[in-house]
Amino acid sequence: MECGIFMFRMKKKSFLAVGMAFLLFFWPAQTAGAEVAVSSPSVILMESSTGGIIYELNSTERRSPASITKIMTLLLTFEALDAGKISLTDQVTVSEYASSMGGSQVYLAQGEVQTLDTMIKCIAVSSGNDASVAVAEHIAGSEEAFVALMNQRAEELGMADTHFEDCCGLSDSDSHYTSARDVAVMSRELTVNHPDIFNYTKIWMEDITHETRQGTSNFTLSSTNKLLKQYQWTTGLKTGSTSKAKYCFSATASKDGIDLIAVVMGAPDYKTRFGDAQALLTYGFNVCDIYIDANQDALPPLPVEGGTAENAAVRYQGEFRYLDIQGSDLTAVEKVLELPEAVQAPVQEGAEAGRVRYLLNGVEIGSTPVLFAESVEKAVYGDYLKRVFGLFLL
Repeated sequence: MECGIFMFRMKKKSFLAVGMAFLLFFWPAQTAGAEVAVSSPSVILMESSTGGIIYELNSTERRSPASITKIMTLLLTFEALDAGKISLTDQVTVSEYASSMGGSQVYLAQGEVQTLDTMIKCIAVSSGNDASVAVAEHIAGSEEAFVALMNQRAEELGMADTHFEDCCGLSDSDSHYTSARDVAVMSRELTVNHPDIFNYTKIWMEDITHETRQGTSNFTLSSTNKLLKQYQWTTGLKTGSTSKAKYCFSATASKDGIDLIAVVMGAPDYKTRFGDAQALLTYGFNVCDIYIDANQDALPPLPVEGGTAENAAVRYQGEFRYLDIQGSDLTAVEKVLELPEAVQAPVQEGAEAGRVRYLLNGVEIGSTPVLFAESVEKAVYGDYLKRVFGLFLL
């Protein structure tokens, strides 16, 4: 029979606590909860590893996204790569429709062939609408079918304020919209689960080669993300602008183990777009601390009653992270392991055996499941005979 719960407490000393004593570029110090000086009507600042929101302003307001639409296009591309449906060496042929895209483009010609790797550079660096449509057609057969996948993925991610009409952001339809919060969500999904995207978004300039019926020519991809040269911790991600959307930006940056996503929508001009993103990122690096427990310590096995084995090994589900923006003393975090004294067979590998809770000043700040690391079947009469016989031999 189960005999209650036993607990033990462990003071956790190893953590990452990053707090800047002053803001970059000698800006005045700020504290969490303070207003960030931004001019854009809709913004959000998210810590990437936890998904915690540090600052937001009208973040669920539906707005035209322009080319930050391509974040979802890139997400689906990298997910297809991970699933083995496509590869970076795939030869992508440009259709007449893809080559006809206006706006931001890399001037791909009908019938031109580029590797998928090059096409991703064209999207991530120069925001090529023609490259986006060519990749969409390569993955789904048509842009229409690809957009259906985009909307399906948005729904799966809980992006309630998003609907796509195209894969590149050219549409000025009222039915093509998203919000700063939803952009942060898909930006996080892309960057956390597919960090190879940074191999592309950190590129400032790179040449590609056009090979068409007219001959061979070089074309220089130039990044639309000017923050790469203005803010040293910038890692990406995507800009966008149309007359309807005005100036938009999903900016990512990394410093001292802190990864941030700042989304700016509806900025009046490109300078404001970059200035607001930098202000948000700087604010975030100033106020963020992260408590991390890798949960690598060994856990005691659990006694199993009535099973084919007397004990079952257990393990943590994973690491624990906690985002603090209040300036708390994270050395005071307590770790409390809660496991039953014994469990009844059968137990299934992967099932929850208990939980480890984290307390700060007596208040729970989160928890992580403890799982069975192996299965133990329920013992039958023959198992007991084998056990008795084994003892007799000993």
